[in-house]
Amino acid sequence: MVIKVYGAPTAWRHLVICVLEEKKVPYEYILVDIFNGEQRSPEFLEKQPFGQTPYIDDDGFILYESRAIAIYIATKYADQGTPLIPSDIKAQALFHQAASIEVSHFNGPAFAATVEKLYKPVFRGLECDQAVFEKNVAELGLKLDVYERILEKQRYIAGDFYGKELTLADLYHLPYGRLMGIAGTDLMTSRPNVNRCVVRILSGVVILNK
Repeated sequence: MVIKVYGAPTAWRHLVICVLEEKKVPYEYILVDIFNGEQRSPEFLEKQPFGQTPYIDDDGFILYESRAIAIYIATKYADQGTPLIPSDIKAQALFHQAASIEVSHFNGPAFAATVEKLYKPVFRGLECDQAVFEKNVAELGLKLDVYERILEKQRYIAGDFYGKELTLADLYHLPYGRLMGIAGTDLMTSRPNVNRCVVRILSGVVILNK
């Protein structure tokens, strides 16, 4: 039985599909109609109690939260496709450090800025609060200044123990990293080391280069 991915056209759906493609895992994508409230139905909430997408069904095993799904797939299919999680203990520690950096320093302001500039106008029909958008862009800019210094010394955010391959820590940045460009910012491209890392990641991701 192939893994079933229940998702909607939101940023994190792309991460799950990206990981499945990198690991060469067959899957079936099932579109969730969030515009008509399918995610709030009793049937959906039984699988994902927060009413969010995506979640997966792996032969009856239900799992939600995109990062958890990504780790599950990368671990279950460790021997095929792109490794994504290093096995060396020091490299693995640096991987977890990089994953924590994404959660603690990148995701918050990137998500808030994206909500204002893209989700509110497109999905909710609401006006963007430009002040809130600019505040979060400024905060993210300060965080990316630190990324710029880190990436001056290494190819990927997870470090050079495992610097020749993509890791999940890199892929975790893709959902909102790509949307920041669509939102009209130059946060990623204006920082040479960050930009080089982004280009390297995007050029190596299977699904983006089909």
